Amino acid sequence: MSTYAKEARATLALALPIVVGQVSQMLMGITDSVMIGHVGTLPLAAAAFTNSVFGVFFVVGIGVLVPVAVLVSRAHGAGREHEAGEWLRHGVTIALAASGGGSLLMALLALQLHRFGQPPEVLAEVQPYYLIIAASLVPTLLFQAFRQFGEALGRPWPPMLMMLGGVGLNVVLNWILIYGHLGAPAMGLEGAGWATLIARTAGVFMILAWLTQAAAFRIAWPRVWFRGLQRARFREMLHLGVPAAGMLLFESGAFSAAALMMGWLGAVPLAAHQIALSCAALTFMFPLGLSMAVSMRLGKAVGEGRREVLRPIGFGALGISVAIMGGFALIFAIAGRPLAAAFVADAGVIDLAARLLVVAAIFQLFDGGQVVGAGALRGLADVKIPAIITFAAYWLIALPGGYFAGVRGPLGPLGVWAALAAGLAFAAVFLALRFARLTR
Repeated sequence: MSTYAKEARATLALALPIVVGQVSQMLMGITDSVMIGHVGTLPLAAAAFTNSVFGVFFVVGIGVLVPVAVLVSRAHGAGREHEAGEWLRHGVTIALAASGGGSLLMALLALQLHRFGQPPEVLAEVQPYYLIIAASLVPTLLFQAFRQFGEALGRPWPPMLMMLGGVGLNVVLNWILIYGHLGAPAMGLEGAGWATLIARTAGVFMILAWLTQAAAFRIAWPRVWFRGLQRARFREMLHLGVPAAGMLLFESGAFSAAALMMGWLGAVPLAAHQIALSCAALTFMFPLGLSMAVSMRLGKAVGEGRREVLRPIGFGALGISVAIMGGFALIFAIAGRPLAAAFVADAGVIDLAARLLVVAAIFQLFDGGQVVGAGALRGLADVKIPAIITFAAYWLIALPGGYFAGVRGPLGPLGVWAALAAGLAFAAVFLALRFARLTR
């Protein structure tokens, strides 16, 4: 067996439970969309708008927490388990600061939502769902910090099971609170918000119970949390995390801005965008899980001093991503209409969402390539040049192209999505070239 195939198998073994966990997180959003969609098109559009705003704060938080996985895995590879715990407690502090600040900023933005140019009928549906989802940022980012710690120490399966349990809890709570079963009032969109907040909070308690009881973490688990924190550690984490957050912000911000442009085109394009994006985001979880695995494996290899395996690890993961996303592209191209019909009964929304999924089929390969390339570079602690590449891809290519081809041009919603595909292609090619150069 070649070195590339061997490393690809090892990466896939680590990535599999991470992928399942990531997919379960997306399923929470998709089940929300499906269950809200049966209430009406306007609540679905309001949820799409809220989640596009939430997504910006979420990915910034995920970005600043990237150092938890990278630095814990590097310390673990070098046999310094106590240092792994130090990175965790500093990461938890960052998670609390980022999530608290993000929730507060979202709440302040609630006073200015009319400035986003969305249809008035959509904005009328947003509150209080928007504020409840803003509050859920705190347990979401705390869970991510603890989860990355467990995964970086080679225990990815329990967090996966906890995330699956969170999806099940969310579905049950949605059924009770959206539609008013078991004696509860029918709360509609607001009920979906409470279900999400409760499920995400329960996840934090579950993962803490596991980490504090499992013998595998006894050496690394911090004895104190907020005493004796070191400025140098925060500086190192932010040196890696801030550019990583910038990369994720450029990408997610582009998709959020695309949602805003869809809102300018009307409630039907916005609802269709939410459906197509939910499907594309679900498949994106597969290369995202690979990206997280390859980042941890490369960080561990750097800690062990095994430079000869860096390129096989990175390009092996890229090959897996191409194969997986090619399969999903075929599904989107063939079965776009029945996929869209599973979300909503509105014929206009279904027709447009099906056409958007054809465009999504085209950029599946590029989407997988760019996220695996970015994860490989994070594992090497290379984030500044990738941040510049990502900025150019989304804010110099995708967004201007979407505006002039879709909003001001004749292509409408399809033009917005075609421009996003062009930005993804640019990012995929240049991130792969960057990794190849650093591992020569």
